[in-house]
Amino acid sequence: MRDLPQLLDLIASFSKENPFPSSPNALYEPCGYILTLGGKRLRPALTLMGYELFEDNVENALSVAWAVELFHNFSLMHDDIMDAAPLRRGQPTVHHRWNTTTAILSGDVMLIYAYRFLAKAAAPENLPQLLQIFNRVATEVCEGQQMDVDFETQNSVSIPDYLRMIELKTAVLLGAALEMGAVCARTPEKDAQHLYEFGRLAGIAFQIQDDLLDTYGDPAKFGKQVGGDILQNKKTLLVLKTLETASEADVRALQQWMQTGAENPEEKVAAVRAIYDRNAIPELIAEEKKRFQQAAFLQLDAVNVPEERKSVLRNTVADLLEREY
Repeated sequence: MRDLPQLLDLIASFSKENPFPSSPNALYEPCGYILTLGGKRLRPALTLMGYELFEDNVENALSVAWAVELFHNFSLMHDDIMDAAPLRRGQPTVHHRWNTTTAILSGDVMLIYAYRFLAKAAAPENLPQLLQIFNRVATEVCEGQQMDVDFETQNSVSIPDYLRMIELKTAVLLGAALEMGAVCARTPEKDAQHLYEFGRLAGIAFQIQDDLLDTYGDPAKFGKQVGGDILQNKKTLLVLKTLETASEADVRALQQWMQTGAENPEEKVAAVRAIYDRNAIPELIAEEKKRFQQAAFLQLDAVNVPEERKSVLRNTVADLLEREY
């Protein structure tokens, strides 16, 4: 069984062996650019882990894993346009370094290449099922992004709606990455479904952890400004839980802060954090995360392979859910 660094090395080698064409440069250079911005490459690694639970020759799943990574980066390129984001992983986003037209077109071609690599699955008989999973999840990711956009102009967002949004926008792709790896290994459908559910539930916990880190992370470890969600008035789980459980005075205070800009960022972040702290919001959010995390690992427990084959996947996801960045 390969550990995470070994799997990432395999993915990096595959990437180097399968570059985008050099021409037209204006189309393909942005594709290579976004792939070099330092992402964790968690999703393709999960595809390989899903395969290696059942089979050892993990190279057979590399083209499918790379399809997952290309799809993920295509979605980031387009998300950055919609969010008007100037930076991605500390570097200029594609639409800022080039322009919006380039980012749209380069994102489109990345999606097409994702399908091309998917079609190179080592066992062609798996392709119909892989396409079904891929298309289902691609649609769901778009639905989640639309929900996120809609939330920006909605006065009221429910916690179930928020959890559904992060499930679609983030978690389903993590689940599908594992599921597709299992399909490549021709595993029984029941085990593939348990792996999907493991990734989906862990993905929701992962995003909840991200909400916590954005407000309470160590800036030196987190790698970006702590409190960004507060300054952007995002309706995160911390906000929604406060509106649901806090005192009437604190609810009013939070609503007032969410109607202000970021002219005094330190004051605003400190004030909103104080509201959260008074109402034990971090503890409530941590409990919510724990609920999804425990449900996720029950799904992994149900996968019918020896426990030692699960160790890399189990430890990788456990570490991610306790990360500080």
